[in-house]
Amino acid sequence: MAKLTKKQKEAASKIEKNKLYTLKDAAALIKDVASAKFDESVDIAVRLGVDPRKANQMVRGVVTLPHGTGKDVKVLALVTPDKEAEAKEAGADYVGLDEYLQKIKDGWTDVDVIITMPSVMGKLGPLGRILGPRGLMPNPKTGTVTMDVAKAVQEVKAGKIDFKVDKTGIIHAGIGKISFDADKIVDNAHEIIQTLIKLKPTAAKGTYIKSIYLTSTMSPAIALDPKAV
Repeated sequence: MAKLTKKQKEAASKIEKNKLYTLKDAAALIKDVASAKFDESVDIAVRLGVDPRKANQMVRGVVTLPHGTGKDVKVLALVTPDKEAEAKEAGADYVGLDEYLQKIKDGWTDVDVIITMPSVMGKLGPLGRILGPRGLMPNPKTGTVTMDVAKAVQEVKAGKIDFKVDKTGIIHAGIGKISFDADKIVDNAHEIIQTLIKLKPTAAKGTYIKSIYLTSTMSPAIALDPKAV
């Protein structure tokens, strides 16, 4: 087991064991314990009382964070020529179709989100084995397959993220940067938690939100009080 550095020990000492923090206190504390020389990402992990193996308990959705993610999201718009200007004006980093389909086929996946049109999805099918494992396959449920390409690009650039419960029943999402004010971290975390509550499957029984943890790239996890949130 790797030994903790002096900074890591100092950070851990500021977090009380077995204590459940309010969201406001956790947001302030996560900034206090961050010690990296770069702008760490702030992440939230929510354990849900669902069985993801059952289709009627699958939780997935999209949320637009009020203050964005703090990350420069690289967007590829796979569109027909008549939509290229629209996608470029909306802020897409890469715009085109056949040339990018070939690049992806050759192994290029240096983007964060791919947005496309319903008529193009047929061409993307064969690339599922490349895009699927990387979470890049466009999906109508997340708004990345649409005729309103400009709106989709703008929303992603503004902080729209999609999430899906993993096989262990946990939702992971990046909700900002350590450089954010604590209040902005609170707002973003609150937005995704409230969205999860609205998405509670009717088939889910017992406690729905079992635990919530806030972390940054290099810091220990801080446990939140689900009831307080």
